[in-house]
Amino acid sequence: MSKVEDFLSAKEEEEIIAAIRKAERSTSGEIRVHIENHTDMDTFNRTLEVFHLLKMDNTRLRNGVLIYVAVSDKTFVIYGDEGINNVVPKGFWDSTRDAMRNQFKQGNFKQGLIEGVLQAGLELQKHFPWDADTDENELPNEISRG
Repeated sequence: MSKVEDFLSAKEEEEIIAAIRKAERSTSGEIRVHIENHTDMDTFNRTLEVFHLLKMDNTRLRNGVLIYVAVSDKTFVIYGDEGINNVVPKGFWDSTRDAMRNQFKQGNFKQGLIEGVLQAGLELQKHFPWDADTDENELPNEISRG
């Protein structure tokens, strides 16, 4: 698959957005998914650039998580801002990546993204529980595209 438009159906996108809402329901953390066809940059560096462009580094507690996918490059990165990255258990991002990769290898892109979102959400809930008095949804839940 080489076209970003064909990567997910509209229904699949809605299911991923529903997973983001579910994952964020009990946490002040923010989760975004960004999909683009290709990057000429190193994938990790492009992820950092997109993280900044989406203003994910501006969250109050620095607890944003970006799942970046370059479709035709067949690569992805999960990036957590310093607030969440400093408190997750060692190997957490690797195990999340592996769960997603296993689904991707089977062509289950929607399910891989949902698993990544939900695992990140559970970890965010442990360290950044929702506080109705001080927390707000700081970033949109929609899937962004490059």
